[in-house]
Amino acid sequence: MTTQAGSIDLELPQLAAAYARGSVTPSSVVEHILQEIASRGADGVWISVVPREEALARAGQLEALPGRDREALPLWGIPFSVKDCIDTVGLPTTSACPAFSYSPAKNNPAVERLLAAGAILIGKTNMDQFATGLVGVRSPYGVARNPFDAAYIPGGSSSGAAISVAAGLVSFALATDCGGSGRVPAAFNNVVGLKPTRGLISGIGSVSACRSIETLSLFALTVGDAQAAFEVAHAFDENDPFSRPDALAPSRPLPAKFNFGVPGARWLDFFGNSDAAALFALAVERLESLGGRKIEVDYTPFEEINDLLFKGPWLAERYGALQRIVDEQPDALFPITRDILVGGRSISGAEVYAAQQRLNILKRQVAKLWDEIDILAVPTTGTIYRIDEVEADPITLNARIGTYTNFVNLADLSAVAVPSGFLPNGLPQGITLIAPALADRHAAAVADRFHRAGGLPFGARHLPAARPNHVKQREEVLS
Repeated sequence: MTTQAGSIDLELPQLAAAYARGSVTPSSVVEHILQEIASRGADGVWISVVPREEALARAGQLEALPGRDREALPLWGIPFSVKDCIDTVGLPTTSACPAFSYSPAKNNPAVERLLAAGAILIGKTNMDQFATGLVGVRSPYGVARNPFDAAYIPGGSSSGAAISVAAGLVSFALATDCGGSGRVPAAFNNVVGLKPTRGLISGIGSVSACRSIETLSLFALTVGDAQAAFEVAHAFDENDPFSRPDALAPSRPLPAKFNFGVPGARWLDFFGNSDAAALFALAVERLESLGGRKIEVDYTPFEEINDLLFKGPWLAERYGALQRIVDEQPDALFPITRDILVGGRSISGAEVYAAQQRLNILKRQVAKLWDEIDILAVPTTGTIYRIDEVEADPITLNARIGTYTNFVNLADLSAVAVPSGFLPNGLPQGITLIAPALADRHAAAVADRFHRAGGLPFGARHLPAARPNHVKQREEVLS
């Protein structure tokens, strides 16, 4: 199998095998990727890219290691990208706001661990400014083009990170997820989005959106690739006030029979997209064919938790984290981003405490579900919109996209977003498999089996690079 970019397959097992055969080297992979980035031009994916000399020097250092030392590095020679709200030494952190830009003195701990494991940083990726949005169009650095149809949104806030994987420019990407930023772009770009339990990956050295609930996340072509990066990146960090000790449940085989929940029919909303509804129905059937028993669940607590994220006091946390630039340089922000953040000014401490208490009650209601089900399956998104549609109604459509994502971090759950298929117009969609906190590996096991059973192509690698409009290639995709 080849990537969209050319003849180098960046899926981890395939790339490792190519290294072992000697058919490619880290230096040739870096050269290939940088040439492809240059040939793509201003595609909106990158905010900054590691200079060629530095990237090749890094590859050369890895190549100079003796065989035994190479084997000790689980990510030896694996290229990756980092969302530009996460600190990496040598490249500025902008959070998609040039006036906010700074040069970090230290790497984020997860970045440091990935580099120590032998990975090669390619660059920093574009995003919705200050991670405020699920659409991927709120950046002064342009819109990262959806590789299936550039007229449609790429999903946010981690748009560039997801596309860097889908387009075959990196093997995996480090991103963030607060209300769905690590899952929505996965659905819209036909990749896997792994949202770990909050606190398992350190948030130190990153620009927080809602520090108390957000987590660093990962994009990859497969669940296995995402898991491989996660196993390196996660670690307890005593400097992170929300870090939690590694108490992950051990990996276990997927049982022959398992129960999975889906929102009851009255709560399933695809916003007029009947094709997306049909695709989700097929995904449910696939889960059943894998031994799952469908149980319809009451989605009411999830809906209420969703409302807390952008209509409640956690908006005050967003404002508090960015208060200085919001108050002193309001014109430096995208108008829609500024308006959202300013909304946090008027929220009182009393409202914060009341909402926290209500959230605890709702979390208890959610916890009872795990006595009945092993996994909760939801559409990652109900539909997808064109860029012009989102620009015309940015708040309503952004909220719709978060219908099945916003609650996950607030409810302290783990999740994996996986591709489920393609709409008749050629655009990808996905489902998200959700599990309790620290049951990450169990959710990943179900997600991996679901993804492999679908037999789908990975990312956008099946698209000719010269034809970004995927609508014209529907027959090629579905064949």
